[in-house]
Amino acid sequence: MDRNTKLIGTGIAGALLAILCCGTPILAAALAALGLAAYVAKLDYVLIPVFLASVALIVFGIVRSRGQQSKASQ
Repeated sequence: MDRNTKLIGTGIAGALLAILCCGTPILAAALAALGLAAYVAKLDYVLIPVFLASVALIVFGIVRSRGQQSKASQ
């Protein structure tokens, strides 16, 4: 497994983890039921930047992979 594949895989895993946490209203309902709803408001400050960084990592890995493929074909 080369470095580009690892970059893309790490980015996809991070993006899926972040979007899973962002898109889980059950978590908000469960925390509200437990009286911990104050923590829900601060989740977006962490999860959205993690998601964006993961997407950037995916794009970087794909662009880098294509650049190496085009150099190899020349």
